[in-house]
Amino acid sequence: MSTTQSEQQRLDPVWVADQGDGTYRNPILHADYSDPDVIRVGDDFYMTASSFSHTPGLPILHSKDLVNWKLVRYAIERLDLPGYDVPLHGKGVWAPSIRYHDGKYWIFFSTPDEGIFMTTADHPEGEWSPLHRVHEVKGWIDPCPLWDEDGQAYLVHAFAHSRSGIKSKIQVCRMTADGSKLLDEGTIVFDGTEHHPTIEGPKFYKREGYYYIFAPAGGVKPGWQTVLRSKQVFGPYEDRIVMHQGASSVNGPHQGGYVELESGQSWFIHFQDRDAYGRIVHLQPMTWTEDGWPIIGIDREGNGTGEPVDVHVKPDVGAAHPINVPDVSDDFQAKLGLQWQWQANSRPEWADAGTERGLVLPAHPYPEGIQSLFGVPHLLLQKLPASEFEATTKLTFLPGQEGDQSGLIMFGDSYASLCLLRTEDGTIRLSLIRGAKRADSHLQADEWEETGLDWEGQGSQVKGWTVHLRLTLIEPALCQFSWSEDGAEFQPIGTPFNATTALWVGAKMGIFAVNTRFANRGGQSVFRYFNVKEIRD
Repeated sequence: MSTTQSEQQRLDPVWVADQGDGTYRNPILHADYSDPDVIRVGDDFYMTASSFSHTPGLPILHSKDLVNWKLVRYAIERLDLPGYDVPLHGKGVWAPSIRYHDGKYWIFFSTPDEGIFMTTADHPEGEWSPLHRVHEVKGWIDPCPLWDEDGQAYLVHAFAHSRSGIKSKIQVCRMTADGSKLLDEGTIVFDGTEHHPTIEGPKFYKREGYYYIFAPAGGVKPGWQTVLRSKQVFGPYEDRIVMHQGASSVNGPHQGGYVELESGQSWFIHFQDRDAYGRIVHLQPMTWTEDGWPIIGIDREGNGTGEPVDVHVKPDVGAAHPINVPDVSDDFQAKLGLQWQWQANSRPEWADAGTERGLVLPAHPYPEGIQSLFGVPHLLLQKLPASEFEATTKLTFLPGQEGDQSGLIMFGDSYASLCLLRTEDGTIRLSLIRGAKRADSHLQADEWEETGLDWEGQGSQVKGWTVHLRLTLIEPALCQFSWSEDGAEFQPIGTPFNATTALWVGAKMGIFAVNTRFANRGGQSVFRYFNVKEIRD
């Protein structure tokens, strides 16, 4: 199928890190790829990140130069654990590590309440093995393996105080060489309570006879990057702060992984917490002192602690590679793009993609006991891809009964949706609905209609009612909804509002179809496209 000019406009990227002149700008991914880890295998780089309770989970991104990335698959389709058929906000996959060992790719991660898990693949873009629980435990988080030269295997991890009662400590365990289980209850190798509070997210390496543990400390937003090192795997470990915010504008530059290139260069990938935009991904140059300590970023103060860069020469990978970015727009002409995730374990009947009409979303009901969109698993959402953009979708609404509702949503602990809904008297109404998470519930929110109007567009029960819906976002995550009958002239509706975070994640945008009262009776919505582009005057 050829790509028309209008279709190509829908595929244009809204954030590009590669400047086209041999340099790049940070962030390299202006999207919420939280707690990233990265490896190099030959000429290829692979990254993964936290996915919490969203599915599919454990994203796999690929790059040839550390700057241009493409989302190529997910390692898991669902979390087959009790409870994950509804949103468990803030739970699920935390801080994975990815490694290449013994001819295989490995990912280890924790869920804070169920334990430490592992999956492997012969190739990261192929099938990953079913999840294997390495250790059933609460509050052991952020695991990372290390296979030593003598064949011994180890696992480093941190603790979630909310589950384990332990905080600011790093532990190392012995592990079987096949990664299937831990061999002991572990040894605390570092206590950061005094100088590195909330130390977590450890990544384990060995270089030139030293064991290194790269670990963020100081808290997500204001923290720094700590490195521990020792000649012995169980310590004692020395510590040093190797990167902090300094005079830069990048708060809390920490938590990630480092890679070494064939050219001899070292590079570090980490996140920055930008509230509603999520934990966006930066790339920093990394050097080593003569006595074996890393410096991440630029050491402007000359004290061995780096600061993040805004623009820098690209990594020396021995060749030039084309500009590449993760997809954000979707013409719904084939299967769903990889940018889309559900709020919980998905079901096949939630979406029919690649039809001649576009993407079909049936109006499935709220789960039992749920009274708002906050607890609905079948919201189809994606990460915010840039600091400013507009997202437009074309919706044909085909309700089957009262309570059917479908539209465009900006989701977080406070959220808003612009939707068509069918009222009790059969009227089709264009409504702007707001919601805010209840303090006493992780699945419920209070909802209200901010504004609405009876839809006068041309439509019928057979052909449906068609509307173009748009969401415009500008710094600092300020949103405005608008609508159009013809897709050309858009009218704002409602007052601007700020996108917000959800638990441990940034805001997400997307589309949905639900029934707020009853089981589905044939109601459905057809989305013709989802177009994300730069805001143009």
